[in-house]
Amino acid sequence: MKAIVQERFGPPDVLRLADIDRPEVGADGVLVRIRAAALNPYDWHMLRGDPYVARLSGVVGLTRPKCRVAGIDAAGVVEAVGDGGHGLRPGDEVMGFCSGSFAEFACTRADFLVRKPANLTFEQAAAVPMGAVTALRGIRTVGRVRAGQRVLVNGAGGGVGTFAVQIAVALGAEVTGVCSARNIDLVRSLGAAHAVDYAREDFTGARTRYDVILDNVGNHPLGRLRRALTPAGTLVANGGGSPGHVFGAMGSMLRLGVTDLFTRRRLRPILPSPPSGPVHDDLLAVTALIGNGELTPVVDRTYSLADTAEGVRHVERGHARGKAVITVR
Repeated sequence: MKAIVQERFGPPDVLRLADIDRPEVGADGVLVRIRAAALNPYDWHMLRGDPYVARLSGVVGLTRPKCRVAGIDAAGVVEAVGDGGHGLRPGDEVMGFCSGSFAEFACTRADFLVRKPANLTFEQAAAVPMGAVTALRGIRTVGRVRAGQRVLVNGAGGGVGTFAVQIAVALGAEVTGVCSARNIDLVRSLGAAHAVDYAREDFTGARTRYDVILDNVGNHPLGRLRRALTPAGTLVANGGGSPGHVFGAMGSMLRLGVTDLFTRRRLRPILPSPPSGPVHDDLLAVTALIGNGELTPVVDRTYSLADTAEGVRHVERGHARGKAVITVR
């Protein structure tokens, strides 16, 4: 099968399209013929082996990638099912988390998949899993957003932010989205009551205070973010795209936890990123929102499998609108 492989950690230039063996489906596995895969900050961290402390976990690999094929978000068609298929059958159209999704085929667990909503293309469906589940956890699970609250999403035009705005709106919140000037109209179209151009206005210095802030960017000091909250407000930090080769987001998450001990406000990181945690329940909740017309993925650009490296560069620059997607045929 065709797959994008890497032999060492490094920039997107180390990626190459190659023929490798098709993965074998295990007793508890599902083999998916990939039709589309989304690009995430998670992917470039894995490509570079960042942060370095993650290499000690054994998941990433110490000196070279443990998994030669990158990618985690996917949509496709079930090719084969092991004994633990949980009702999935060959031919079912699915979306979810498939390690090694930058390829024609990938294996995963049945509980990492849900059936693809019929109203989504494969490209739209591939854009959903990581971004939407992370947003759901940030807004609903950790932020505990309720109707009538004021919610601010920093990085509202990105892969997580576009989902977070819609989920907060669906919960009845008054949403402010902070984004670039070119994304103002997009963020408003997603339901935000207010859209702020970060280059022209610093929301941490304004008079408005928020019940919940979801910070996807990490471009403001913690002290200023705290002052933008109501006295009992909640700051939810998403460190998925944070820079840093040695500790990455781990250092800022540690500071967040320590500061939380000395303030009335709730300072919380998003729960461990997918595919950890209650993945299947979260995916079902997301598909329910899609089915109700309350959630729509935003696809910025699509790339062919052979152009995956260029797609990674685009996402790594940090200015993607919604999600960038790899089309696999």
